[in-house]
Amino acid sequence: MLDEFVEHTAPSAHPRSPLPHVQYDGFEPAPLAASLDAQSPTSPPADAPIFDLGRVQYTLPAPLLSLAVSSDVLAMALSLNLIILIELSHAEQVLQIPIPRKPTEMSIHKIFLDPSGRHLVITSHQGENWYLYRGWKKPKPLKSLNKMVIESIAWNKAALLSSSHSLSTKEFLFGTRNGGIFEAVLDAGEDLFKSQERHLQLLFSLPEKAPITGIKFELFPPADQRNALVIVTTPSRIYQFTGTPDRRSDDGGRLFSSLFAMYRETAPKISELPGDLQYSELHFFTPNSDQALSLPKTLAWMTAPGIYHGTLNFDPNSDDHVDSTQLLPYPPLDSPESLALQPHPQVPISILLTEFHFILLYRDRIVGLCTLNGKQTYEDVIPLRPNETVKGLAADPVRKTYWVYTDQSIFELVIGNESRDVWQIYLAQGDFDIALRYAKTATQRDKVLSVQAHAFFEEKRYFQAAQCYTQCSVSFEEVTLKFLDVGERDALRSYLISRLERTRKTDLTARMMLATWLVEFYLSKCDELDDLCASEAATSDAENMQAERTILEEDLCHFFETYKANLDRNTVYELIQSHGRTDMLLFYATIVGDYERVIQHWILEEDWLKAIDTLNRQSDLELYYRFGTVLTRHAPKAMVDSWLKQSALDPLRLIPSLLQLQHLPRDPLVPNQAVRYLDHVVFNQHNTSSTVHNLLVTFHISSSSSPPGDDGPLLRFLMMAPSNPLTGKPYYNLDYALRLCKKSGRTQPCVHIYSKMSLYENSVDLALQKGDLELAKINADMPEGDPQLRKKLWLKIARYVVQDKKDIKAAMRFLEDTDLLKIEDILPFFPDFVVIDDFKEEIAHALEGYSAHIDDLKKEMDDATRTAESIKQDIVELKSRFVTIDAGERCSVCAQLLLTRQSYIFPCQHTFHADCLIGLAKEYLPRHALRQILILQTELIKDVQTTGLGDHPVTTSSNDVRQPTRQRTLLSANFASPLQNGTKAAGSLGRNILSAGDRLRDLILPDALASVVSAPGWIPGIGTSGGQKGPNKDAEKQAEKLRAELDDVLASSCPLCESVIAGLDKPFVNDGEVDMTWVL
Repeated sequence: MLDEFVEHTAPSAHPRSPLPHVQYDGFEPAPLAASLDAQSPTSPPADAPIFDLGRVQYTLPAPLLSLAVSSDVLAMALSLNLIILIELSHAEQVLQIPIPRKPTEMSIHKIFLDPSGRHLVITSHQGENWYLYRGWKKPKPLKSLNKMVIESIAWNKAALLSSSHSLSTKEFLFGTRNGGIFEAVLDAGEDLFKSQERHLQLLFSLPEKAPITGIKFELFPPADQRNALVIVTTPSRIYQFTGTPDRRSDDGGRLFSSLFAMYRETAPKISELPGDLQYSELHFFTPNSDQALSLPKTLAWMTAPGIYHGTLNFDPNSDDHVDSTQLLPYPPLDSPESLALQPHPQVPISILLTEFHFILLYRDRIVGLCTLNGKQTYEDVIPLRPNETVKGLAADPVRKTYWVYTDQSIFELVIGNESRDVWQIYLAQGDFDIALRYAKTATQRDKVLSVQAHAFFEEKRYFQAAQCYTQCSVSFEEVTLKFLDVGERDALRSYLISRLERTRKTDLTARMMLATWLVEFYLSKCDELDDLCASEAATSDAENMQAERTILEEDLCHFFETYKANLDRNTVYELIQSHGRTDMLLFYATIVGDYERVIQHWILEEDWLKAIDTLNRQSDLELYYRFGTVLTRHAPKAMVDSWLKQSALDPLRLIPSLLQLQHLPRDPLVPNQAVRYLDHVVFNQHNTSSTVHNLLVTFHISSSSSPPGDDGPLLRFLMMAPSNPLTGKPYYNLDYALRLCKKSGRTQPCVHIYSKMSLYENSVDLALQKGDLELAKINADMPEGDPQLRKKLWLKIARYVVQDKKDIKAAMRFLEDTDLLKIEDILPFFPDFVVIDDFKEEIAHALEGYSAHIDDLKKEMDDATRTAESIKQDIVELKSRFVTIDAGERCSVCAQLLLTRQSYIFPCQHTFHADCLIGLAKEYLPRHALRQILILQTELIKDVQTTGLGDHPVTTSSNDVRQPTRQRTLLSANFASPLQNGTKAAGSLGRNILSAGDRLRDLILPDALASVVSAPGWIPGIGTSGGQKGPNKDAEKQAEKLRAELDDVLASSCPLCESVIAGLDKPFVNDGEVDMTWVL
């Protein structure tokens, strides 16, 4: 808003001295003192000037006649009949619009700009009037308003601000120089004043024909505009017109016709201030002026005697709508020239109304008067150029900007800190709440609160004084002594509470002192109310006293909860005990967590259930162990219930408490509480301590734990007790449990324990000793993994049945309970002379069973014989198998023709020469198979050398076949040459082979073996074709047998298929080999 063009002048000629700094003494909490100079970061400095006058750096092309500002639009009328429009948000854009009239033909009188800044009305001394709408390049004349000099206009602010794009001015009022009040509507979208009667209307003429220097109207209430107030001023009179406005027609016509028609015969409300002043001004101040429906708050009218001002009242039933009217005389000017020229106060040229000030414009200076007390707070000299004349003031009613203009310059009056001294004025008037609202610094607020606190104290409003003293810097000692002197301990308590709330948490000593003193005040007040309740028990005030006492006790409890960290326990305990307030003692001990004191109190009172309830509401486990003994003895069920809720308890530390229940008299209808807790610990919490388990066994065995002869609970525990997963034994000590059971005569538990200890003979003996045959049977079947022991135990039972009970029939029935015993097993137990008739039938059944078993065995043997014969037949048939191969089939190893020499064919269709098969098989066969091949190789070579089988020629019809056979024969001969010494040499070779170790595979010679395997007439898997006769027949059979064994080893599986499986765990590259194929 032209800030870049404003050149600010020097500070005010009357600077105000700063307020004295407040000193603080005595007990003063730090936060208040530290914040006394604190100030909101958005508020102006406390010593900032109220107003600041600055020149706008803009050169006018001609003398300025009139200026108007509204909604950040500044309009100026120059003597050359030139209109200049500047939108302050874009101040660099200046629009100059000339009026098509020569200065000699027309001179501008005033211009009027509506609140929206869109409509401009220009009036001249000659009575010509013009209308200019924002965006037009030239104004249009208002022909219907010819010969009218407009002195003032009242715009319809609510309608103009609520519609931002309207082309119409809506209904507005204007006053003329001859005292006429007119209503008109201007519309930029149509031919102006086409129908004069509808849009222009004379409403009222003042009888004195004086110029109407000011006119304003407001429609109220804002939500439903059913009433209208019109205020009109002349240089010496102010008129009030009120009534109901006309309902608007569709074309937006007349609004005030009926309102002014009422005053044609009735005079309006008139106030007159006579004087010889020929001009005056009327101004409203609206707090929220940017809101369309806001109503003005105050009024100011410039008259000859002074400024007439008051508060606007929009009560429709009121006769006078201006309240609290006052006449403020104009201040005398300080300049000697003014005093010499005019002994009376000089009348300003123009005035403005702000929230707290009247702005008065004089010929050479501008003065500000406070509206609250009428004192001058601002004065500044206007820096005029030679021959420069001050013209007037202008205000933007929407944006709250204020302007001073001369014929050559424009100044902006910037409101810097208008409310700077307002708090002092309200403070002097005793309006403390308003003074606090306008106090900007902590020092100012402290001053207001101090004065307010003293005022409340003098008025005996002690509680309000206490609250104010808390917020100000009056010393702690002074305040406390003032309250103590007048005996207002309740107000002092309120003051101390507020002080405690405002004391920093780091000031531990101060907070503890305040809190402790407050506890004493509370307790004293409680005692006082107790005495009053006792003395007025029969009066009607007793209920009020009791209610007050209840409220006070609740306040004390709340105080304890809030400030427990600022109280010393021992000190508070002593204070409460000195006043005999046991209930408060227990409450305070509870909130500070001193449950030990509370439990001790209830134990002393022998209120066991309340003690246990207090124990349940805290989390310290040590208190369970400490008070468990006494509480268990007097309230076992409630105590055990409490233990069951607290799973973190150590059962071992509760044993002293549990032992309290061992010898107490017990109701047989009530379960043993110790057993109940220990069962929970063992089975629910899965405790594995042997001490706990042994204690539970002890309680089960003790005579008070269960009725005599009832072993059910004990047996259930012994059978269901968890066992150690590492040892398989229960966690309780078996020897200890057995000793206790024997001591108390518990037979069944003893038997069960013997079985747990794997002493099954002892358990059976004890069961038989007690005559419990069923229990003995159960224990006899327990050693499931030892049938010998089971039979022995069952024999013990059989001996008992036969010899001790001497019941032959029962003995026979006894055999039906087990599969381990037969009739012959128990016959030795019968007497030598016994009648067989009693068990003749059982013996016959036994013999029949044996006979059936023998038949079953014979049947199984026959089935096995048939199976063996079938297998032999299958083996014989396997020798006659044949495979048809192609004549061009090749060996899978050497790729030579397969039929060139002895060969093998496998079901997987792999084919090998005999030597190739031997060489391939030795690479994957295990060591024991290799040893067997070496032994067979030795025996076959030895046999060959003995019988001469290796010298038989191999005939073939192909020359290609003859050469390989010759080579193999030579190889075999070479191989056989070192072994010419017969059996001795062969044995030596065998010993060498068996001791070779890792060289087994190297000692197997595929060519040599192939030579002996390929004996004439021998086919692998079949043997020789056509039997040979002669002296070498036995040797030939021996050789065939050896070849068959060798064939079984070599041809058991295909070496190629077998090697794939056998080599899965072998690396692709053997140790010592360097594979360079992966090198880049």
